[in-house]
Amino acid sequence: MNSITMKMNADELIINALREDISSEDVSTNAVMPVYKKGVVELICKQDGILAGIDVFKRVFTLLDSDTEFDIPVRDGSEISNGEKLGTITGDIRVLLSGERTALNFLQRMSGIATYTHSITALLEGTGIKLLDTRKTTPNMRIFEKYAVKAGGGCNHRYNLSDGVLLKDNHIGAAGGVANAVRLAKEYAPFVRKIEIETENLDMVREAVEAGADIIMLDNMTHEMMREAIELIGGRAETECSGNVTRENIKALADLGVDYISSGALTHSAPILDLSLKNLHAV
Repeated sequence: MNSITMKMNADELIINALREDISSEDVSTNAVMPVYKKGVVELICKQDGILAGIDVFKRVFTLLDSDTEFDIPVRDGSEISNGEKLGTITGDIRVLLSGERTALNFLQRMSGIATYTHSITALLEGTGIKLLDTRKTTPNMRIFEKYAVKAGGGCNHRYNLSDGVLLKDNHIGAAGGVANAVRLAKEYAPFVRKIEIETENLDMVREAVEAGADIIMLDNMTHEMMREAIELIGGRAETECSGNVTRENIKALADLGVDYISSGALTHSAPILDLSLKNLHAV
């Protein structure tokens, strides 16, 4: 994340996370370290994976003390290995102790998403299919989680409800059908926005094509039904496959020839990557 993005979009969220962990004071730290003393601590990788969120990790400490220094040469998107020393953080020992958990929570969560995403993109290599995330993100963590997907080699779907038109089953129900939902969206949305619509069967696919949808999502369909749907669409719209897509089943979808595969699992089911701050000592 660049500094402008950090200051405009992330700082408030990071500060809120720190406030959650330090409501009034860090009693443990203040007990053992009542006054300033300079120290250094090592960032250690304890599991193979892909790094993501190192700038967010650093920002936790610099928001507590702008004089905190870092010697961490690895960058987001890098492959990291179990036992690898990723770098050091130097500064006020009180800051290193108080910021540790919040900084690691961001880094572990983001690196876990990047690692999981990377493992799935590897299964799609050579297919031309783009792997997309969804809005199934942790509240107040979306900017970090979607960034982590990109660090892992995936692509972002719309960021939020203001970012694009995606007509799902309840939108279709509210509009009274696929054709009317697409028509209303075309009348309302700026012409520069693509209109995507979710379909669940071949009749809905046919109606979406005839209505002129730009992207047709094939949601929770059988493999054979998706194959028929893609033939029916015949290149008249882009296609997206969605619905319970995981690392375990995505390979079976790669032969369909869709343009995109979206997976909520990238953000809602990725385990954290084990990272740790160790060997803190005064300098």
